[in-house]
Amino acid sequence: MRIGILSRNSKLYSTRRLVEAAEQRGHQVQVIDVLKCYMNITSNQPSVHYRKQELKFDAIIPRIGASITSYGTAVLRQFEVAGVYSINESIAISRSRDKLRAHQLLARKGVGMPITGYAHSADATDELIAFVGGAPLIVKLMESTHGKGIVLAETDKAAEGVINAFRGLNANFLVQEYIKESNGSDIRCFVVGDRVVAAMQRTAKEGDFRSNLHRGGSACSIKLTSEERALAHKAAKVMGLDVAGVDLIRSAHGPLVLEVNSSPGLQGIERVTGKDVASVIIEFMEKDIHKGVNKPRGKG
Repeated sequence: MRIGILSRNSKLYSTRRLVEAAEQRGHQVQVIDVLKCYMNITSNQPSVHYRKQELKFDAIIPRIGASITSYGTAVLRQFEVAGVYSINESIAISRSRDKLRAHQLLARKGVGMPITGYAHSADATDELIAFVGGAPLIVKLMESTHGKGIVLAETDKAAEGVINAFRGLNANFLVQEYIKESNGSDIRCFVVGDRVVAAMQRTAKEGDFRSNLHRGGSACSIKLTSEERALAHKAAKVMGLDVAGVDLIRSAHGPLVLEVNSSPGLQGIERVTGKDVASVIIEFMEKDIHKGVNKPRGKG
């Protein structure tokens, strides 16, 4: 296959590993900076161009960062219009990146999550805090990634201050129940197709509640329960993603989904578990591409 990887940096660990895995299996691979692509939008011969050349691929692996979701998914959509297979489709990536939309879709399908509130009006601040059981609670920017833009409010007064500050910046945010019994830990489940192929538990560094490895958290391999595996798989499918990082948290009333990531990093999960996740992704593509390029995944 001729595989295109949409990534802004060919030196990133995840991009390098996908290139290595694909080339080891005999595929031709090219890394493309999605922001340098341009499109010819026509009904007769839609095309994507890069450095004065038309791109011709059999398959696309999108590694589109959150900050360039809009243009990145537009380029990916153009490949889809041209009949090119993508391991994660543009609409699925858009669903997962919109945190409010993602929570609403997961809730509609009965996927367990921490209690979450959202409002535009300042008049609803007290009700938002009450919705999630009061402080301590989490205030999370819609555009947050790698633990940035996420605040733990220890008291109702502090929560009110954070909410008003975010609202004063015209920022979109969610208010979410804080799961005390998690003790600053969550679980990253790496889903490929119908399987959870690897999982690790991440723990926040002392004095922090965010378990992201980018924030200095630590990680270890973990054995999932059958309930956790089923939940991670269901969450990925609700988003319509064939490759996803599903973040779970263990609560007193069972596992809950925190987030579904459409471009999960490979470095942490491969280092901690010792599993060749990149090769699993390429193997899945080789089989899945024969099902056709327009695979409707999820709704909404």
